[in-house]
Amino acid sequence: MARSDIKHYSRSDLAAMKAKGKVHATPADAPEIELSEAFWEKARIVQTRPRCKSSVHLRLDPDTLAFYRTAGRGHLTRMANILKAYAETKAQSKR
Repeated sequence: MARSDIKHYSRSDLAAMKAKGKVHATPADAPEIELSEAFWEKARIVQTRPRCKSSVHLRLDPDTLAFYRTAGRGHLTRMANILKAYAETKAQSKR
């Protein structure tokens, strides 16, 4: 199911194209920004939660799976979000 506008190149092809000036890492008209000392004085490190997820095998009733699939694409994400909300609610009620 390859799209006609997708082209595949080897690393050596890309290196040759870059040497000839046909490939650029950034657009030529991209502005260069110099960051002042004031920027760095206000800068801070922001840590985010890791987005690691576990893959599981889950057996569901056919009716349950059909219910989630009727809403279209993303049914597994919706199921995960519902399970997460349920777990968070239970955790809050134990406090």
